[in-house]
Amino acid sequence: MSNIIRKNNQPSAWKTQAYMIGAAAGALFGLVAAIMYSRAAEEGAQRNGGPNKATTGEVIGLGLASLAMVRQIAEMGKGPAKKR
Repeated sequence: MSNIIRKNNQPSAWKTQAYMIGAAAGALFGLVAAIMYSRAAEEGAQRNGGPNKATTGEVIGLGLASLAMVRQIAEMGKGPAKKR
């Protein structure tokens, strides 16, 4: 057990902090998105007389936008490019 626990946890402390901030931000983003979606779906159901179904194209577009956002966040970790 002692070989697993390090005496100096400082190098990995920033990782834990980044994970915690990312998890909290993701949960908050997901909650806001769910609230907005449910409000829009409820209004749409009242107007159209029934629930609206998401199309395959909409879901694929949302997935691609999510991947692009994750890629941009990953690029932020690299920092600015060095000049040659």
